[in-house]
Amino acid sequence: MNSEQIKERTRPLINKVSPVSERSLDLVNDLIVIEVYEKGDIFIDRGKRNNKEYFVYEGVCRSFLLSPEGEEVTISFFLEGGVLSPNKTRTANQISHLNFQALTKLTVASLNADKFEQLMINHIDIREFGNMVLQNELLAKVEKEIGLASLNAKERLLLFREKYHFLENLISHIDIASYLGITNISLSRLRKGLMQ
Repeated sequence: MNSEQIKERTRPLINKVSPVSERSLDLVNDLIVIEVYEKGDIFIDRGKRNNKEYFVYEGVCRSFLLSPEGEEVTISFFLEGGVLSPNKTRTANQISHLNFQALTKLTVASLNADKFEQLMINHIDIREFGNMVLQNELLAKVEKEIGLASLNAKERLLLFREKYHFLENLISHIDIASYLGITNISLSRLRKGLMQ
């Protein structure tokens, strides 16, 4: 992917969140490194150093943790045209709190987090973009917490379908079940019940 192609992939992704000037887009573009991962690859490891921001160009990925019993618990999904959780929210002293895994073939744009933060300091439109990403992340987390606390499993599945309408046929149902806070068997029963 050449510089112009990268810019054309980045422009709609950024402008969907908060528009920036062409000059600012060029500055962001100068930081981008393209990374490609295969389905199943873990590209951010919990407990390891990570000092990057990421845009999802193609594919789907998830953040997850291991429970005390060693079971994977999906925290969030990130779709094509989206932005991963900001570095500040998923790391402490640049050490990752979470694992991130490609659920399909995945192409991301990575940017050095320190250099991106400097752009945010120096350019108000880039700062507004960064702040909107942070705000959207917070809203998504609160929405999920409220859903887990106040909705039954069927209602959570219906909400998931509304938010991620095509994902159910694209990724593992085990990942979806762990995101919804239910077992895979329960998810299978709910899906059958909703088909009738």
